[in-house]
Parts: sequence; C-alpha cells; structure tokens
Amino acid sequence: MRGTKPLLAIEQSIKREGVIRAGEHVLIACSGGSDSVALAAILQALSKTLRLKLTLAHVNHGVRASAWQDEAVVLRVSAALGLPFKVIGLQLSRTDEAAMREARYEALEELARQAGASVVATGHTASDQTETVLLALFRGTGTEGLAGMPARRRLGKNLELARPLLRLERDALRSYAQHAGLPYAVDPSNADRALRRNAVRMALEALRPLFPGLDAAVARAAEVVGAELGATPQAAARRQVREALREHEALGGVDFEHVEAAVRALQQGASGRFFMAPGVEIEVAGGSLVVQRK
Repeated sequence: MRGTKPLLAIEQSIKREGVIRAGEHVLIACSGGSDSVALAAILQALSKTLRLKLTLAHVNHGVRASAWQDEAVVLRVSAALGLPFKVIGLQLSRTDEAAMREARYEALEELARQAGASVVATGHTASDQTETVLLALFRGTGTEGLAGMPARRRLGKNLELARPLLRLERDALRSYAQHAGLPYAVDPSNADRALRRNAVRMALEALRPLFPGLDAAVARAAEVVGAELGATPQAAARRQVREALREHEALGGVDFEHVEAAVRALQQGASGRFFMAPGVEIEVAGGSLVVQRK
C-alpha cells in the first residue's frame, strides 16, 4: 500500500522540507496516537534514502488508566516497523499540562542520550500548530507567539528537537497510519473541554468545513513569521521574490507554494522558470530572478 500517490506525496514532502537531515540518528517520540505512529512509519520509509538510524521512544506518564495500553500500541508499532524501542515511566508530582510537557521533554532527552541520538522527532502537525498559534493569540501574544512552534530547535546539549509534520494535516497522517496497517491509540482526554487546547480544537472542527485549508494557511503564516524573526536566508529569498513581483504589480493572486518553488531555486542555486499566476512567470538563474509578464 505504501506505493500509493498520497502516501508517497507525504514522504516526499518530509524529504523536501529537510527538517530531518540525511545521516541523522533520530529518536522518534511516539505517544501511540495516529500522528506519531504515522511519523514513525514515514521516517522508516525514508530511512534508506536518507541514511537514517531510528529509535522509537515512548514516555508513559502513568496518569490515565489507558496509559499502559498506549505503551502496548507503541511496542506493537516498533515490532511491525522493525525499530528498536525505548520506554520510560514518569512519577509526577503535578499533572497539569505544563508540568507534564516539561517532564516529557526531560525524559526524551534522557532516552536520546541513552540511544546516542542527535535529534528527537515529534508528531506535531499543522493542526497542532493552528491550536498553538490561536492559544498564543488569545493570551495576547507578540510576534514570537504568532510564529508558533519552530520546525527545529535546540533541545539539549548536542541534541535538537525536530517537528517534520508541521506542514501536514491530521487526517492525512491518520490515513497514512491506516494504509500502513499500523495500530494507534485514541486519547480519551481529548474530549475534555476543561482543557483549553481541547476547547480550541473543538471550535476549529466547526470552522474547518467553512475554511478549507485553514491549518495549512496558519502553518504557512507561522513559518513565515518565524523565518522573519530569525532573519534566515529563506526569509531573505522570500522577500526577494515577493518584492520582484510587487515591483511588476504581479503579487496579487500568487499563492504561497508558487513563491516557495522560486525561493527553493534561489537558495539551491538552481535555474528554471516558475509559474506564479496566469500570465506571470519568474525565471531564476545564478541567484538572480526576472519577472516575466505575458
């Protein structure tokens, strides 16, 4: 089933984005939910071409009665994918979201150290990014909050945290896990409206039919803000493309993905012609670009 086009498109998007880099030893944080199970399957599918060494890891918070079932699901996933498995159990004095998150990342650092991994990968998706940005906005955030979760950041000494699924939507990842024939768990606490993130998630479920592509749009906006804050080369290339289009009064109607194709060519020193909108193309060559109107 792996060869179907939707599955290959997901794998190729992960490879193209470059959040996971060739030759890395990746500790995959797997809760047992469909997102992290799909992440494990995707990275296993890419492990040969990217020369990845993979270890599956599970943090058992021990808070819910079903916590042991989640651990069993991850164990089955590791066996199905042929990946080494590490697990750690927590004894928490506080069980609020912030305390559990802090304890979870500390535990993942320890497991990464044991495995000799250089990066921890988590299954955060575009849907999670939308929730994070909105929660920050509701708290009265500044620009940094609007950047949401970075795709990659430092986690500890000689260790980084990677979120390769931030451009992908939850439904697509659930389908990937199902097509791969892998089990996954459903967290019953997701229905608890007393948790702010769950309340936002439920409101978004009502909005998505009215705003197709909502999560992808928020994820793109957060990525752009984050790149600008970091003054990255990608942000500079993106401004170069957009300014060139603006000078030719051709920016209106150009979607994000078309701009990004030209941005990637600029960054990689590639050459080519890129469609922007009807009657508008950009020619990239030698690190420069020319807007052409037809």
